[in-house]
Amino acid sequence: MSHDSGLTLLFPMWQLVIGGCVLAAVVLSIGPLLRRGPTRMSRALIVTDGAALAITAVGIMLAGH
Repeated sequence: MSHDSGLTLLFPMWQLVIGGCVLAAVVLSIGPLLRRGPTRMSRALIVTDGAALAITAVGIMLAGH
């Protein structure tokens, strides 16, 4: 890969944009699940959403080193 200084500066910004999109999708998906009640809401889905958020946050933090 070539070392383009412009892309190097923009790369963390794209990670933040992707992380923000993931966060928005998770937040929007939790609302309807909570309204449906515990009979239809799977705890595994909420744990998976939390894990996706955690992995995204760790990825963003590690990219800043």
